[in-house]
Amino acid sequence: MKRFSLVEFSVDHPWLIISIIAIITLGFAVQFPKITIDTDPKNMLPATSDVRVYNDSVEKDFALHKDTIVLGIVNKNGIFNQTTPGKIVRITDEILKLKGVAVKDVTSFSTVDNVVANAEGISVQPLMADVPKTEQEMAVFKKSIYDNPLIVDRLISKDATTTAIYIPLEPGANGKEIADKLKEIISVPHPSLPNKGEGTEGGGYREEKGDEEYYVAGDPVARDTFGAEMFKQMGLFSPIAGMVMMIVLYLLFGNFGLISSVMAVAMISVVWSMGLLIGLGYPVHIMSSMIPVFLMAIATDSIHIFNEFYFRFRELKDKKPAVLDTMKVVGQPVKYTALATAAGFGVLAIMHIIPVKVFGIFIAFGTIVIRLMSFSLIPAVMMLVNENKILTASSGEDEAENRTARVLRSFGAIGTHQSRTTVIAGIIVLILAVVGISKINLNNNMVNWFKKGSDVREADRIINEKLGGTALGYVVAVSEEDDFIKKPDTLRYIESIQRDMEKLPNVGKTFSVVDYVKRISRVFNNNDPAFDKVPDTKEAIAQYLFMFSMSAKPSDMDNVVDYPFRKANIWVQLKTWDANAMQGVIDRVKAFTASHQLPGAEFKPAGTAYFNFVWNNEVLYDMLKGFILALIIVFIILVFNFRSFKWAIIAYMPLLFTIATIYGVVGFIGKDFDMPISVLSCLSLGMAVDFAIHFISRFRRRMEENQKQEVRSKKQEENLASGHLPLDSSLLTDSLLWTAARPGKGIIRNAVLFAAAFSAMIFAPLTPYVTVGLFIASMMFLSALMSIIYLPALIVMFRRWLL
Repeated sequence: MKRFSLVEFSVDHPWLIISIIAIITLGFAVQFPKITIDTDPKNMLPATSDVRVYNDSVEKDFALHKDTIVLGIVNKNGIFNQTTPGKIVRITDEILKLKGVAVKDVTSFSTVDNVVANAEGISVQPLMADVPKTEQEMAVFKKSIYDNPLIVDRLISKDATTTAIYIPLEPGANGKEIADKLKEIISVPHPSLPNKGEGTEGGGYREEKGDEEYYVAGDPVARDTFGAEMFKQMGLFSPIAGMVMMIVLYLLFGNFGLISSVMAVAMISVVWSMGLLIGLGYPVHIMSSMIPVFLMAIATDSIHIFNEFYFRFRELKDKKPAVLDTMKVVGQPVKYTALATAAGFGVLAIMHIIPVKVFGIFIAFGTIVIRLMSFSLIPAVMMLVNENKILTASSGEDEAENRTARVLRSFGAIGTHQSRTTVIAGIIVLILAVVGISKINLNNNMVNWFKKGSDVREADRIINEKLGGTALGYVVAVSEEDDFIKKPDTLRYIESIQRDMEKLPNVGKTFSVVDYVKRISRVFNNNDPAFDKVPDTKEAIAQYLFMFSMSAKPSDMDNVVDYPFRKANIWVQLKTWDANAMQGVIDRVKAFTASHQLPGAEFKPAGTAYFNFVWNNEVLYDMLKGFILALIIVFIILVFNFRSFKWAIIAYMPLLFTIATIYGVVGFIGKDFDMPISVLSCLSLGMAVDFAIHFISRFRRRMEENQKQEVRSKKQEENLASGHLPLDSSLLTDSLLWTAARPGKGIIRNAVLFAAAFSAMIFAPLTPYVTVGLFIASMMFLSALMSIIYLPALIVMFRRWLL
């Protein structure tokens, strides 16, 4: 019984194949309306991860909010004037009306508490109960602010040009939506304050215009704005990339029928993969949003089929045998490139980061879909294209006459005729790449995922320059002893840690229960600076904290201590969202506690900045582990593909060279090794192996055919029968140059196609897309050149070992 062949069935029943694929695609497409989006980096880690569990417990212990937006208000002429304080009050009042805002904990001049002296001792009252109206009132107000170290660098800059409103969000609130509403508040007319035209027809409204500039920053703003922009860019640049691909494909092959099948394969893989992801209930995360980009890149491997088909059809002039012969020749390399790529991504499924798992699984699934289409849809479409049009389009496909083929043959000649020089040059580049890799800095900063000059990045920069910082972390003092925090030695120790952390360049402000105690001590003692210190007795500290808790908002105390007074929370404002900034805080605290002991206490990091630090390390190291494992699996696949350990090593060289060179450049130019770059390592693995498999598979086949033709003597025939083929340098050279010119044309077409399509992403406003576009273009050309120039050099140098 004849063995079933999907290619032959597709060739004989093209419309049936197309109809079946269309129905299945429709089934996946109907899942898209169920899409859910999750851009919260916290969900990169499982809910049971140590850092999420601990952060949740800290937020519960200290009544903290997960997300806070910072509204910066800058007046270069100074905040303390006749109009700016009034605007701050009005804006704060409008913010308190917004849905999703934790109203009780909004902090601004008009809501923050200030500790002052009264006849009974102390009282806590709003810092700005009424807007100062006279110069004298303004001077008193200004003095009250700068006399309070809790407020300086947090609510007011030292140069008095910048203030901030801190806006904590309720769970589930969308940071971008709140930010957009804030922009409406500060940019449209409001009836809260009259303008100069009050009393006249059309009067009664006042726009917030003047010398003030407004900046909205904070982790939820960056995160949710990135999420919204991410899908806009996917919606914009995916079609642009597809359009460029169509144009380039037409220039390469000159037949819309054939090139439309390449695009159909890419789109089908995206629809099937994303439809399955959505249908199974997975949210689309930052990483999974890149699945369409990667699948479009992988789908271009189908170009090797058309490249060979044009050559075959020009030789045979008969469509069906040309299709069958093409698939027979390229079928195995196409199959194994798919297997290597799927394995490279599929290995991520064993990682413990959920979005990394999802990313790897569905890229692997999409790769399998692409290969299924290569053996079904593409042959079916080939059979439906008019033969005359194919003949016209393929008329220039001759490796001896075609200009591109001649250029590629000359490139192959470089490695073939100057193998030693080529290999030595590659080794030198590799050594330099290793030096560059040693300079790589592992870091993530979502704010830097926006281009310089963007609203998000500019707001973050300006607020960080003027105030304590938009990135918030905590250092929690923990003891098993009740009232441990009330001990003078404990508070002095905490104060010493604060002063030590503040020496770090990225730490802009710290505050804790110590700052409240010192403030109360000073106010309680007639505002005498000599009492701006921690009291000497536990009883005095307890009295001050009791008085404060009776007058202040509950959150003022809740945010810095727990009520058995076993724990104290130090707020650490950082001037950057770099994960490495929190690493510096952690290292500083460890060094301090190691050299200055506080018996009975330990200090633990927490907060959003700490989570970003852990997330950075977890994701990047998880990707690194997965990548190393993928390298091992891909090597095993190469061994099975070539049935040779030696050829697997040779095919592995372009992969290692490409990856090392790209990451060496990353190190030399000083770019952080962040999540987008780590994801690209998987793609570089797939593409470099792809080209090497095609080149070596076709070279070995050509070499074998040439060797068989050279059999002349009986002895050679006996060698042939025993599996020993004659090694002839002229045959070797001819085979290598033929491979560089003919299959190499498919390789270079693949590289040009995707480099052109994804170069458009360089103009995207989000830097991860710029990175993807730039790196894919560089990666494709480097991998192609390595295959066409470096592989021939390696084969010639090690020809006796290999052949």
